[in-house]
Amino acid sequence: MSLTLDTYRLLGRSGLRVSPLALGTATFGTAWGWGADQDEARRLFDHYVEQGGNFIDTANVYTDGNSERMLATFTRGRRESLVLATKYTSLRRPGDPNARGSSRKSLFASVEASLRQLDTDYIDLLYLHVWDEATPVDEILRGLDDLVRQGKVLYVGVCNAPAWQVSRMQTMAELRGWSPLAALQIEYNLIERGGERDLVPMARELGLGVVPYSPLAGGVLTGKYRREDLATADVAADDGTRRNFNLALGTVTDRNLHIADVVGEVATELGRSPAQVGLAWTLRNPDVTAPILGARTMAQLTDNLGALDVDLTAAQLARLDAVSAIDLGYPHALLNSDHARKVTAGDLRLAARR
Repeated sequence: MSLTLDTYRLLGRSGLRVSPLALGTATFGTAWGWGADQDEARRLFDHYVEQGGNFIDTANVYTDGNSERMLATFTRGRRESLVLATKYTSLRRPGDPNARGSSRKSLFASVEASLRQLDTDYIDLLYLHVWDEATPVDEILRGLDDLVRQGKVLYVGVCNAPAWQVSRMQTMAELRGWSPLAALQIEYNLIERGGERDLVPMARELGLGVVPYSPLAGGVLTGKYRREDLATADVAADDGTRRNFNLALGTVTDRNLHIADVVGEVATELGRSPAQVGLAWTLRNPDVTAPILGARTMAQLTDNLGALDVDLTAAQLARLDAVSAIDLGYPHALLNSDHARKVTAGDLRLAARR
């Protein structure tokens, strides 16, 4: 079934309506060596919005703050019709121990800086960007709730955090009457499916909308890498190219290239691009709200948006699932085994929960 950017989805248990593909803006600006300049970024933004897209993802530190500053210009005159998400916790000022992390001081200073950079009165969705293991959960939640009550933030979410901490946060928020988490942003794609162990089931149970970043695994699923690239995997990550960044991160491996090969085979069968197939696999997951696109050029964005009307057959989905399958580990593998079902349920037949 075909989708469109204006076929909106609810974000978690909230009433917030967002497009099924979000526009990521970590590529807005060239400060990191491989992004889009302001004119190209403007074209990407305008095209996405003109197609009905309303979900924009940024962060306070993306391209050294240039991403938020560009969005201030791009959103002028249509701010209210957009769902603008940004993040806090990443280092903003080297040498200042409180210009980073999840503390109340870091949170309030970061939000004020983002409001100035975005030239807006409020942030639709604010994420805790990276779990820091130092700030008490109640301090984080109370700070987020205070910002919501002040009207500076409308909804809150979390990225890159252990499932047990996120579930603890959601439970505490509900018990104390604080603003609940509406969204969970995680890396999720055919290469990185670790979130299926705990994070995705937790989000389903506790009412968080899953917003995957890097749905094409840094471009590996597009087929741009080859086995020959494995020989240069000792390159520096900071040489100004996305290719060497991925090589240094270890994203380009024989396993991952094999997954990309199967994606390419399915793409050939459908007459589609590998990027469209990789995105379509994520889009068709009922637990996913909106994968984040990270296009640098209009050609990439146009191609990525084509994933909205890709129909994967059951057989193709099965092939993609099989080649990218992960070990669920204990206790999930045990609980999903035929043995566990037999000893706990016997011949009981129970309809699935709606």
